[in-house]
Amino acid sequence: MTAYLDNSATTRPSTAVRELIRELSESGWYNPSALYKPSMEIQKRMEGVRKTCLKAAGAEEYRLIFTSGGTESDNLALLGHMKTRRTPGEVLISSVEHPAVSACAEELRRMGHRVTEIPACPDGTVDLERLEKMMGKETAMISLMQVNNETGAVEPLEAVSELRRRLCPEAAIHVDGVQGFLRVPIRLKKLGIQSYAFSAHKIHGMKGTGALMLAQRHPVKPLIFGGGQEGNLRSGTENTFGILALGKAVEDWREGDSERIRELKIRLWEKLKKQIPDAQVNGPAPAEGAPHILNVALEPVRSQTMLFALEGDGIYVSAGSACASRKQKISPVLKAMGVSPARADCSLRFSLSRETTEEEIDYTAERAAFHYGMLKKYVRR
Repeated sequence: MTAYLDNSATTRPSTAVRELIRELSESGWYNPSALYKPSMEIQKRMEGVRKTCLKAAGAEEYRLIFTSGGTESDNLALLGHMKTRRTPGEVLISSVEHPAVSACAEELRRMGHRVTEIPACPDGTVDLERLEKMMGKETAMISLMQVNNETGAVEPLEAVSELRRRLCPEAAIHVDGVQGFLRVPIRLKKLGIQSYAFSAHKIHGMKGTGALMLAQRHPVKPLIFGGGQEGNLRSGTENTFGILALGKAVEDWREGDSERIRELKIRLWEKLKKQIPDAQVNGPAPAEGAPHILNVALEPVRSQTMLFALEGDGIYVSAGSACASRKQKISPVLKAMGVSPARADCSLRFSLSRETTEEEIDYTAERAAFHYGMLKKYVRR
């Protein structure tokens, strides 16, 4: 059988999404900027998607800008906001961010701003005590993930927002919600978050589509120029197929989906631990953190070796972020958490979705245990 447990890299488009794409290919391919009726109908449907997404994040009064994905959304949030400043400021970025955020640091420095990393705790969340000492009048922006894409750690956004309110109320908070949207509840207005990025293909939508939610008065300058689409913040003909498919994916999400996914994650961990007593979790305990991500160290077997063994059985997992998997280096996230290089080099990420089955979980645990028992005999000591 096949077991796909790399849903943090991408999810399979849902049945409803695939059916919608077929429909749009026949009758919904018009440019939404045109003035004739079929185009205006597409534009109307896009506005409906905007409202659906904002409601799902408790951000009904926010703006929503459609983008090409999470990376563009994060770039627009950080670089676009800091471009509005007349004087240099300090940007605080957590040390466990996705490259879509962390790689912006050099560009921010070229713009004249100071970028400082927020240290992480062993569980993968930001160190609030250290963060409190870092915040001050020079703080212009704070950026952190809702859910870490490698460990599933959920950042304490409410606590961070309270620190901002007390120590640097003029600073903006940006949240990368790519791994959190829908799977972990969030209420942007209640938290006082200025910007929030997410991506369609992580929730059974299509690749090439994402969005950035922005508080109404939060200033941002565009990074892409052209025809003035998306309120002059993201020019270019809209990806109507991807946008409407995003709306369908959000509509399809059901109350209880996250809890069911968590139950499967706990089942996977319990079976792995029972058959591989030396297995260790990197990050929060399986009953905590995000419902869909489990990072496990299987020392002394290297992750790349285990990946290839599992692939031979039709089981697909990863050693960390898909954006860095081909670089074959120790995960910067695990390093920032204080995980030893040896343990990090033996770590796998299992990421589930609402399409994951018990059969996939049981098969994965059984085959992982089998390969572990064989491979550990050949590890050099």
